[in-house]
Amino acid sequence: MENNATTYSRRSFLKVTSLTGGGMMLGIHWLAGAAPSAAETGLDVVKETFSFNGHIKITSDNIIQIMAQNPEFGQNVKTSLPMIVAEELDADWKNVVVEQAAFDLKLYTRQFAGGSQSVRTTWKALRNAGASARHMLREAAAKTWGVPLDEVTTNAGVLLHEKTGKSVTYGEMASAAAEIPVPTDVKLKDLKDFKIVRSPRKNVDGLNIVTGKPMFGLDYRQKDMLIAMIQHPPAFGLKLKSYDAKQALKMPGIKHVFTIKLFPDKYERQIFDTRTFNEALVVVGKSTWEVMNARKKLKVEWEPITEKVECVHSFGSERDEITPAGLESTDQHFAKMAERAAQSANELRKDGDPEAAFKNAAFILERTYSAPFLAHNTMEPMNCFAHVTESKAFFAGPLQAPEFAEKSLAERFGMPLEQVEIQMTRMGGGFGRRAYAHYMLEAGLISQRAKAPIKLVYSREDDMTYGIYRPAYTATYRAALDANKQLIGFHVKGGGIPEHPIAADRFPASAVDNYLAEGWEIPSNLTIGAFRAPRSNFNAAAEQSFLDELAETMGKDPIDLRLEMLQRAKDKPVGKHDNYDPDRYAGVLKLVREKSGWDLPENKGKNRGVAAYFCHNSYAAHVIDLTIKDGEPVVEQVYSAVDCGIVINPDAAANMVEGAVVDGIGNALYGALTVKDGVPEQNNLNTYRIIRHHEAPKKVDVHFVQNDIDPTGLGEPPFPPVFAALANALYRATGKRLYKQPFGVKSVE
Repeated sequence: MENNATTYSRRSFLKVTSLTGGGMMLGIHWLAGAAPSAAETGLDVVKETFSFNGHIKITSDNIIQIMAQNPEFGQNVKTSLPMIVAEELDADWKNVVVEQAAFDLKLYTRQFAGGSQSVRTTWKALRNAGASARHMLREAAAKTWGVPLDEVTTNAGVLLHEKTGKSVTYGEMASAAAEIPVPTDVKLKDLKDFKIVRSPRKNVDGLNIVTGKPMFGLDYRQKDMLIAMIQHPPAFGLKLKSYDAKQALKMPGIKHVFTIKLFPDKYERQIFDTRTFNEALVVVGKSTWEVMNARKKLKVEWEPITEKVECVHSFGSERDEITPAGLESTDQHFAKMAERAAQSANELRKDGDPEAAFKNAAFILERTYSAPFLAHNTMEPMNCFAHVTESKAFFAGPLQAPEFAEKSLAERFGMPLEQVEIQMTRMGGGFGRRAYAHYMLEAGLISQRAKAPIKLVYSREDDMTYGIYRPAYTATYRAALDANKQLIGFHVKGGGIPEHPIAADRFPASAVDNYLAEGWEIPSNLTIGAFRAPRSNFNAAAEQSFLDELAETMGKDPIDLRLEMLQRAKDKPVGKHDNYDPDRYAGVLKLVREKSGWDLPENKGKNRGVAAYFCHNSYAAHVIDLTIKDGEPVVEQVYSAVDCGIVINPDAAANMVEGAVVDGIGNALYGALTVKDGVPEQNNLNTYRIIRHHEAPKKVDVHFVQNDIDPTGLGEPPFPPVFAALANALYRATGKRLYKQPFGVKSVE
């Protein structure tokens, strides 16, 4: 059993939070295995409710209300985080009701969805919250019964004293327990005693999702709310010159047409203050349909931008961001990257003497990989409700990073933080797109100018042509072999528009005597941002494809080569800066090898590819089996192995991996956002190809490494290695190595 110091003050423990601001209230129902809502049971949940801390409230009717502190966009943290609390509380899961917590950094820490960090960074704090409340309940029972504290036990929401046979529910003891002083340290459960964590639980929003209950930002409504939409420049590299709104203002339901400026001149942006167009032309009206039609009546002139340099602050450091003038095109992008790749680059890491290794090599394997810009295409287009007055700025909508948004909004509107209120709604997808709060700022400025509550809505075309893309990348990998085909040198040189993808301290760093990693970048006026497993999604695709070809060149099995290199990194590491654990990395390769029957004779004839990768603190490996039918790849089966530490909710975790596999296959085969003279050539899903139902794998077999390591992240790690596993399987099926994404059907014909 583990002792843990609590980090809660008495004040924060007793603070009661709820979602306010009018409009939609996020009451949560359980799909199965948990208590129904108060409306369904007739229970008055609000009556006689006792708060133990910001996470837990218990009613006299024995309903356990647990607040989910982090934003939810499909990663299932709204279920998994309360499971951690309920585990240490020793609650009866059937009596638990979950609500989305209000955004409140005084009460919660790191209310952020990104980087696969939600569970990892809250694990200890949530365990403490549950264990502290359980301790208070036990102490109240001990005092009430006049027995020693150590003799009071709990089981599924019931307090017990074995010697006297006394027992009460948590609800019956909640009033007395809420008055007990908060313990300074608590005992956490032994992992072997877990009953809720590590067991399957249904998604707490499941019933609401399938029955269409209002939960998402687009569902949010307030009385007298107006709708706003933005007319942005038709091309990157252009800005507003002038407009004529006479005809638009004559359209039914239209209230306003005006411009807004997101950031003032010389504004020093924060890391998530990314925005594409600083000046926006806005149409405000009574309904989305009326506003969309009015936008078509606008007469607008655009003019070229001039190059600008802005200071951007990023987690304690700062850098200058260049936005060049001109109208860019995809063909020019790749030509520029090829030209830049031939020039010198920034040295990111160097071990040994790689120059000598390549000079003396008997054979050099060199391959170049590339990938285009990608659009996020979240299921729910961007939107945000805002009502900004002189005394308060209220926002409600889907966002991943409210704690960063709050600071930017407060600064932009000249208000103290306490006058900015953010209500988090469920998100219809995120993948990094909703980490950037420009759409919240736009909504707030529109509300302020219109002097009314408004909801800003993007159409699918608005979203796809507005930027915040996955960057375009390229990387050249080289391996130096001696006369015995032994690896003596490794060199990766990668770049991109406008950032490079190289993670210099990851595998195969430390596994090769002579190692060099370099990076370079080309500025662009296409805005980029985090895309599921940023940089890693390309890194893994290129690196793991190259390692597969290297294994073939060396006459080795591709899994054997990786395991040999990882063993070298463990036994005799080169350098001092590697950031991966060779044992955990090797563990997922060994598990996927076993589960896929990689070495069985009957599988030797299959078209299968393997890849593994480490990112966001976790490890993942995939084996993909496919066939070619009518010139198109058909993924028959995928075997996945993941080491993410303790798995909170096995079913949800498996779903996460399955989703990553499907997402990875779709992006690898079809994903591409191209531009011509600054204009995105894909502006909706009829031209931006995504994977279709019949193209999904026939079966995905997911396995987790079983260990007692604290959770290390799951949303992103399974995604990157899918690309290379697919490319390697396609090579087995066609005899053709693939170096350019998307692979597409034409690549395998």
